Amino acid sequence: MDVELWWLLALPLFFALGWMAARVDIRQIVSESRLLPASYFKGLNFLLNEQPDKAIEAFLEVAKVNPQTVELHFALGNLFRRRGEVERAIRMHQNLAEREDLAQDQKFQALLELAQDYLKAGLLDRAEELFQKLDDSPHAETALRFLLEIYEQEKDWHKAIITAEKLEVLSGRSFQKEIANFYCEMAARELMQSRPAEARPHLAEALAHHRLCVRANMLLGDMERDLGNGQAAIAAWQRIESQNPAYLSLVAERLLNAYRGDGRPEEGLNLLRGFLEKYASLDLLDLVYQATLAASGSQEAYRLVRDEVRRTPTLLGLDKLLEAQLLDVPAERRQDLQMTKQLIHQHTRSLAMYKCEHCGFRARQFYWHCPACGEWETYAPRRTEEKGIPV
Repeated sequence: MDVELWWLLALPLFFALGWMAARVDIRQIVSESRLLPASYFKGLNFLLNEQPDKAIEAFLEVAKVNPQTVELHFALGNLFRRRGEVERAIRMHQNLAEREDLAQDQKFQALLELAQDYLKAGLLDRAEELFQKLDDSPHAETALRFLLEIYEQEKDWHKAIITAEKLEVLSGRSFQKEIANFYCEMAARELMQSRPAEARPHLAEALAHHRLCVRANMLLGDMERDLGNGQAAIAAWQRIESQNPAYLSLVAERLLNAYRGDGRPEEGLNLLRGFLEKYASLDLLDLVYQATLAASGSQEAYRLVRDEVRRTPTLLGLDKLLEAQLLDVPAERRQDLQMTKQLIHQHTRSLAMYKCEHCGFRARQFYWHCPACGEWETYAPRRTEEKGIPV
């Protein structure tokens, strides 16, 4: 009973305090709004009426009248950059960076924005210089991410590795996958210039940083093959099964050719058949089908595709099954079956693509580095229709 009486006395007090606080806030808002020029409200009105060009001009007038509106300068500079008016953004942020009355945190913010302007304009050397100046600032992590983007564009993989290692410390997030790919890029460059001795340590570093780096074993197998070491190449490619068997389809043809070169084509085909049975893949199916057709004839090839489509039914698989049927179909049925295959093939063209798991960008070829979002190893080595197939 005493508690209930206390609440009855306290409630009017709470309402009174709330009313007083609201009055103070309203007075503060009214007082501050009187200090703003009329152009500020014109700008807001233009924005509400979806007239961004007129809004910008109004806000620029405010910035000229009241140079102390630092946040408005930042907002205008960012807006210019997003609209592609990079020169205006640079001038706006340059003026801010050169002001002596700015607080230290605002000075760092101005340098960060100016560096992004330079990056947007393609002036990578200027952007790099400014981002490096932010190394000991509160924006260090953001600056390092932009530096990493610059080094990837410039293909300066050594600097990219150093920057990624710094980012690991600052962000607490692992960049081992990215670092492994940077080493693979260095190795690929050496292999392009026929320098396998220089490429080998880069591949060893890639696997040391990320033991599941499939790309490193793919490149190692390619290098051994080119050096004439067929057995070493086969061993490198087969190690991919223990890393991620989904990627076996990317090296299946290389494995088959290596076994053929070693005089063991049947052993190579049996290996791929075993992979296909354990790890369903349309690319594997296509290769095994062609090899079976050449080795054992159309009936055996047809049975292979039929059994695989029954096990993992897909439209892409059905397209391959119709192709196998056309090999031995009677002449009177060939035209109808060919028409059916063409219709299915046209429909499956959009399904026979790789898709970035990060941004959704679709491509007919496989990428280690997404050309749309710039992320590494975000393409699953499966066509889009295969996503539901269990591994």
